[in-house]
Amino acid sequence: MDSYEAVLNCFQNADKPLRAGDVAEATGLDKKEVDKIMKKLKQEEKIVSPKRCYWEIKK
Repeated sequence: MDSYEAVLNCFQNADKPLRAGDVAEATGLDKKEVDKIMKKLKQEEKIVSPKRCYWEIKK
């Protein structure tokens, strides 16, 4: 599993919105790497923000 899939799976399995730091901690990836992947997920419209700095999978 690559980093992109790890971050996407983290969001899919989360029961609440997550911050980038939460995802980095859960996946064991560097926060900068998570930020890059989250930027890509935002552009692909796979994650949305219900409130500032928190993200969740688009339903």
